[in-house]
Amino acid sequence: MPVGGAVTRNTLRRQIADALRDEALAGRLRPGEEFTVKQIAEQYGVSATPVREALVDLCAQGLLDSDHHRGFHVHEFSVDDYRGMVNARMLVVDGIFRSRTPYTPPVEPDLSYGVALVSIRRRGEAAARAARAGDLDVLIGYDIRYWHELGRLVADNDYIAAFLHRLRVQAWVFSVPYLRSARHPEGHPEGWLWSGHVGLVDAVTRGDADSAVAIVRDYNARSLDWADRLDRLPKPGRD
Repeated sequence: MPVGGAVTRNTLRRQIADALRDEALAGRLRPGEEFTVKQIAEQYGVSATPVREALVDLCAQGLLDSDHHRGFHVHEFSVDDYRGMVNARMLVVDGIFRSRTPYTPPVEPDLSYGVALVSIRRRGEAAARAARAGDLDVLIGYDIRYWHELGRLVADNDYIAAFLHRLRVQAWVFSVPYLRSARHPEGHPEGWLWSGHVGLVDAVTRGDADSAVAIVRDYNARSLDWADRLDRLPKPGRD
């Protein structure tokens, strides 16, 4: 295949995977929802090959499950799965800071480090505003990018950052159906949406590892408390 054709196919593969992931994050693809390669190919007006590759990629990310006889379906995460995600990210973040004790930013941050912090802080400000307003559509995108950029900067390890990013996406895919459900505890999702993004990036900027860890631990404790409340609710249905 010519180089141009390969690039086009790979680009389609990424675009389809991104589009389907966004559908799951928005709650339009519901847990357990089934579809085939043919259905997705017809929906996007493309050939089956990049669609199949995109769906396999999403299976590898833990967002889809494959059934050779029935096609694919959105993975159904349980409340216990969500608890596992929260506990895993807590252990990793604690380890990042504790392995570099005391955690300190560069004494004279270079331009790339400073630019990264400014970008992360802006994303954090946008995410925090959306969280306080209960605007999931805005919050999810900013929150995912905020944590991905912050993870790459603080961990200074692309493998750790990729692992944390995967957990973040999975946690949102699990959470969205509950947050959009009328059966949500309290009835208003903004009461459970975390908005401490700016305080965390400020602690990292100061090199204040203790404050950064305390903020993340408080966030994760809130997440686990929310999971306990979800245990008492019926699973969101497929509307």
